[in-house]
Amino acid sequence: MLTSFAFIFIAGLFFSRIFQKLKLPGLIGMILAGILIGPNLGNLLDKTILDIAPVLRQFALVIILTRAGLSLDVTSLKKVGRPALLMCFLPASFEIAGTILLAPMLLGVTRKEAAIIGAVIAAVSPAVIVPRMIQLIEDGYGTKKSIPQLILAGASVDDVFVIVVFTAFIALEQKSSVSATQFSAIPVSILLGIAGGIMVAILLGILFDQCSLTSIQKLLVVLSASFLMIELENQLKGRVPVSGLIAIMSIGLAFYQKKPELAKELSEKYNGLWTAGEILLFVLVGAAVDLQYVKTAGVMAIILVIGALVFRMAGVFCCMAGTELDKKERLFCMMAYTPKATVQAAIGTVPLSLGLKCGNTVLTAAILAILITAPFGAICIDRSCKKLLEKA
Repeated sequence: MLTSFAFIFIAGLFFSRIFQKLKLPGLIGMILAGILIGPNLGNLLDKTILDIAPVLRQFALVIILTRAGLSLDVTSLKKVGRPALLMCFLPASFEIAGTILLAPMLLGVTRKEAAIIGAVIAAVSPAVIVPRMIQLIEDGYGTKKSIPQLILAGASVDDVFVIVVFTAFIALEQKSSVSATQFSAIPVSILLGIAGGIMVAILLGILFDQCSLTSIQKLLVVLSASFLMIELENQLKGRVPVSGLIAIMSIGLAFYQKKPELAKELSEKYNGLWTAGEILLFVLVGAAVDLQYVKTAGVMAIILVIGALVFRMAGVFCCMAGTELDKKERLFCMMAYTPKATVQAAIGTVPLSLGLKCGNTVLTAAILAILITAPFGAICIDRSCKKLLEKA
C-alpha cells in the first residue's frame, strides 16, 4: 500500500506541474496521472487503496468545505442580498433540470438516472473557485460590489445543496419511490447543520482559549470535530435531517466571524493539508475511469455537459437580475461559476460503487465535466478578472 501512495503522490505532482506550466489547472494532470497508473492502464495501485478511495475522497471534501468557511466573510454579503441566496441553489437547479431534459435523448437513460447525472455534474468546484476568489479579494478586484464574496459563498453552499439533492435522487433510484418529505428535509438539514456547526465552533473556541495548543493540535481537533459531524449525520439519518457538510463549513465560518486570528491560523494549516488531499482526490478519480466506456459514450456525454453548462449560465444570469452589476460583471459571474471538479470527484463514483445501472454513465459524465469545465472556468477567471472587474 505504501508503494501505491508513493506512485499517487509522485505521479500526481509531476503531471500537475506539467499542466500548471501550460497555464491549465493542475488537477487535470492529476486525473491523467490516475488514469495512467490505475487498473485500466499501468495497474500500479494496490487494491486496498482502491477499496478505501471513497473514504479518502470524503476526507478531501471535508478539507475543501472547511477552507471555504475559514475564508468567507458573511457580513460583506449583506449588500449583495438576494443574489447571494439565489446563487446557492438556482444555477444548480437550472443545470439539473437541463440534464433531466437532455440526458434521456443523448445517452438513452431514464429520467431518474438523468436526475442523478444532473446532480453529480451540477456542483461547482471549490478546488478551482475558492483559491481564485480569495486571490481576487486580496487583490481588490470586484470587492466594491462583493463579487468574489458572492461567488465564494454561492459555490460553498451550492455544493452542499447538490450533494443533498444527489442523495435524494439515489434513494429514488434504489427504492423506486421518494416522498415529498425527503425534499422538504433539505432546508431543515441545512439549518440544523448551520446551528450544529456554530455550536461546535463555540465549544472549540472555549477549548482553545482554555488550553494551550499548537496550530497542528488545533487542526487535529477541528478535523476530528468535522469527522464526528459526518458520523452524527449518518447516525441521525432517517430520523433527524442534518447536513454534516454544512456543519463543517459553518465551523470555519463561525471562526472567521468571531475569531479571525484563529481562522487565519487554521486556514494556513488547511492549505498545507489540501496539498496532499487534492492529489489523493483527483488521482484516485482518474484511477476509477473506465476508458472503454468513455470511448463509447464520450461524444454524447460531451454534448450533454456543454448543454447543461448553458443552463447553469442562464441560472446565474437570472440570479443577477435586478442587481447593480453591469454587463461585464455579470458575464464574469456567469463564467466564474462554471468550473467542475471537486464534488464530481467526490461523488461521481458513488452510483458505480452502489451497483446502479447508470454507474459508468454517471462517472463518465463527471470526468468529462471536470476535463471540460475546470480548464474553461479557470482560464476565464484568470484571464478576464482584470478586464471585467473594477479594482477597489
